[in-house]
Amino acid sequence: MTSEIIIVFCILFISVILFAFEVFPVDKIAFFILVSLLIFGLIQPEEAISGFSSPATISILCLMIIAIGLEDNGVISWLSKGLEKIKILPLLLIIPLFMFITGAVSSLISTTAVVIVFIKIITDLSKKYKIPKGKLLLPVSFAGILGGSCTLMGTSTNLIINSVVKKSGIEGFTFFEFSLYGLLFLIIGIVVVSALAFLLPTGNNEEFDILDQSNRYLTTVQIKVDSDLIDKTLEETYLFKKDKIKILKLIRGYKTTKMPGKYIKIRANDIFIISGDAKSIFNLKNSDSYLVNHTLSENENIEELENEINVTKIIDLVVLPGSPLINKKFTEIKSYMVNGAKPLGFRNRKKLPNFYERIMQKNIDDLTINLGDHLLVEIPENRFFEFSASEYMTVNRDFDFIPATSKTKRNLTFLILLVVIGLASTSLLPILSSALVGCALLLAFNCIKLGEIYKKINWEIIFLLAGMIPIGIAMENSGADKYLTTQLLDLCLNREPYFIIGVLFLTTMIISGFISNNATAIIITPIAIALAQGMDLPVKPFILAVLFAANFSFFTPMGYQTNTIIYGLNVYKFKHFFIVGGILSITLWIVATFVLSKMI
Repeated sequence: MTSEIIIVFCILFISVILFAFEVFPVDKIAFFILVSLLIFGLIQPEEAISGFSSPATISILCLMIIAIGLEDNGVISWLSKGLEKIKILPLLLIIPLFMFITGAVSSLISTTAVVIVFIKIITDLSKKYKIPKGKLLLPVSFAGILGGSCTLMGTSTNLIINSVVKKSGIEGFTFFEFSLYGLLFLIIGIVVVSALAFLLPTGNNEEFDILDQSNRYLTTVQIKVDSDLIDKTLEETYLFKKDKIKILKLIRGYKTTKMPGKYIKIRANDIFIISGDAKSIFNLKNSDSYLVNHTLSENENIEELENEINVTKIIDLVVLPGSPLINKKFTEIKSYMVNGAKPLGFRNRKKLPNFYERIMQKNIDDLTINLGDHLLVEIPENRFFEFSASEYMTVNRDFDFIPATSKTKRNLTFLILLVVIGLASTSLLPILSSALVGCALLLAFNCIKLGEIYKKINWEIIFLLAGMIPIGIAMENSGADKYLTTQLLDLCLNREPYFIIGVLFLTTMIISGFISNNATAIIITPIAIALAQGMDLPVKPFILAVLFAANFSFFTPMGYQTNTIIYGLNVYKFKHFFIVGGILSITLWIVATFVLSKMI
């Protein structure tokens, strides 16, 4: 063993410790690895930065952009909308149904994005219909991981492994080449987790929910004269359908109706007093059918009103001592809001239910602002600093919402996704080219804005990949990969294929349970290739063993990003992952060893 190999192994060992104990963020650790390899002369400067131009890195970046476009344009929510109908089914059927749908969608769309959307759906179902979310959240995370393993585009790990395989001079995988194996593992996962669901908590007593935004504001909503809602019933409007909105009063001319019924027909200039969360009010403001917190006089022009300020930020302001807003009526505060700000809603510092009765007795415009009350305000983006530095108000929260998109954009985004999948699955274009075409189409049809995309991309993953790819180069340059292969060859000499595949699968799976599955794939894939070639055996079974094992990190909450998100909801304890995920991991290890060894 040479000194260079020893240094590589030391860097790898230290990296594993740092990853496992989360001493630093994973992207920072990857950067440290890159620099360490460079300092010790294990890679050249050009090789050190090669990860940033790697096809795998760029492919994943493009797929992240497409996934953000799908979520922002409502495609994922639209595809999942029908899930609310399952409330009539028994829990024994709801769990496998949720898992199958999550797995199917995750095979084509970013697993993390899909699981986050399903967390929101499950949380809403739990609140509405008392469905125990603890029985669903962990199964959904596991199903997303299993589903993502079914196709080449389902997860970043698959793309990374495919890139390493091509660099080794071996033919890469096609889009659906290993989908049958992935489907088998998904079905086994659904059966095992559904059978073990009794070990999971209900989660109904958990008050903490990072996805729930319970703060509501009072505001008025007026129906525009040219609204397409006129003559429709209240039941057909966003006001009635949205759970986060409560309609308190309807003002029609000089007549006021408290708690209007769902069959009331909408008329032009109807004014509704509502309470709603910031996101709902934001969507109403951006709709063509409503005016939020404004009553038009006869001489006002709607277009002039809407073009009055170019607002790009929604903020929550808290009224501080000495503010000129104190004791002013809500209808008066517009003249006191300087620098182009427009109030959208009002929230009392006390709990809102305590003052519903006051709203029923008087108009919202007659309510007075008190110390500590909250105002939901829209402001020009370039004036944000002036409000954050004010001595009379403080910015409590800066909302970053995406306007509700039209059905046309939603359908167009979904069509672009199908184009990307079609190009990649039929091998008309490589994955990278297909993803680039998808991003270009989204930009061309204004379905995404790069300025917003930059804020939402998980750059941590991009830097992790770019920083870890040089490790494979360093192992090759130093001869560390050949050394490890020799040791494994000695261990596996004259052994049956199932033993070799079993050892490789188990080793990869254990490592991926404690460090990033992407990092694991980068380290183990070259070794698996060299092992197969050294024993003069087919390479694909060994690569697939690494591909599936690197993804199947179910027994800890830190091995895969979706498990970490689920764990952060405070519904589960480590033991739930260790027991349920551990049983699933062992089952899949046995089945995968048997199935993949048959390919040799």
